[in-house]
Amino acid sequence: MTFSIDKTYLTKATQELVQINSINPSLSADGKGEAEIGTYVADSLNTLGLDVELSEIAPGRFNVVGTLKGSGGGRSLLLNAHMDTVGVDGMTIDPLGGDLRDGRVYGRGSQDMKGSLAAMMAAAKALVDAGITLKGDLIITGVADEEHSSIGTEALVKKISADAAIVTEPTDMHLCRAHRGFIWYEVETLGRAAHGSRYAEGIDANMRMGRFLAELEKLEQDLLTREGHELTGPPSLHAALIQGGTEVSTYADRCTLKLERRTVPGEKISEATVELQAIIDRLAEQDSSFRATIKSTFWREPFEVTREAEIVQILDKVLDTRLGHHPAHSGQTFWTDAALFADAGMETVLLGPKGYGLHSAEEWVDVESLVDLAHVLAETAIGYCN
Repeated sequence: MTFSIDKTYLTKATQELVQINSINPSLSADGKGEAEIGTYVADSLNTLGLDVELSEIAPGRFNVVGTLKGSGGGRSLLLNAHMDTVGVDGMTIDPLGGDLRDGRVYGRGSQDMKGSLAAMMAAAKALVDAGITLKGDLIITGVADEEHSSIGTEALVKKISADAAIVTEPTDMHLCRAHRGFIWYEVETLGRAAHGSRYAEGIDANMRMGRFLAELEKLEQDLLTREGHELTGPPSLHAALIQGGTEVSTYADRCTLKLERRTVPGEKISEATVELQAIIDRLAEQDSSFRATIKSTFWREPFEVTREAEIVQILDKVLDTRLGHHPAHSGQTFWTDAALFADAGMETVLLGPKGYGLHSAEEWVDVESLVDLAHVLAETAIGYCN
């Protein structure tokens, strides 16, 4: 089965996607969400002849699903990209310019991940233009809110399923088989408010949080020495936000710390929580006036797929042929929606284009890398769905 990637279509689609403000409104007041970009993607997939559904999953927040229906009897493959971006404060280029220079498209979301979205569309176009009918369905998905809470993919996996999924987050064309998860915790130390002169009455919650932080730093150093995971490195944590007290002349009656614990494949939330609770218990044993609570407020599981998984095996061969060398297998320290697809029972892997500047002052994506990605996605669909 022969096909070709329409580079002109792919480049133009990438530029036009970048030019649409789809900043996540949960991150920035300037964010427009996914309404406009969702309509653009839905119209594009409609034009290609896919069965398309544009769904509002929350006010102003949209998912798009386009299905290239198979003839039957084959496995289904889902391709995924998120349509939202982070904000543009501090950018040194036109964030919505979509400028094409020296083989690169510049602008917010160009690599993360509007170029990938365009490559998915270009892969579907290549199959349609060549008259190639797959046995299984090829499902193109553009989702909302990955940059904040992933409500898009959470909603998607409740309605859509496939045998395998490729999440096209930027990986520099490495085959990413694992990434870390995270847990957000809130720790509160309790004191007793009193006038600053009444040392016999006041109990300083801030001082007691200091004791917790000292022990937390020891745990952080211990985590970094652990074996971790071969592709993601060790687990880690950091103290992100702290707040305590009401005024200078008053003992603080409470102090709140928000911390993040990054988990590696194989770790359980319960195990991470036990380690933090152990610090509180130990400090309470040392001083009966030490009182503290801990609760997890939000979490996402880590992700891993084996080298033996069939979607990995097929991508390995396709990438080797396309790139002229065996692809590197990698892991990421950050979290992605891949974990949600894997948790929903889909054999999942990450593969995305080369570029620079995710979430930073200057962002761009390499166009030739997008062409390679589109070709690999189309070839993989042929191999997997048939």
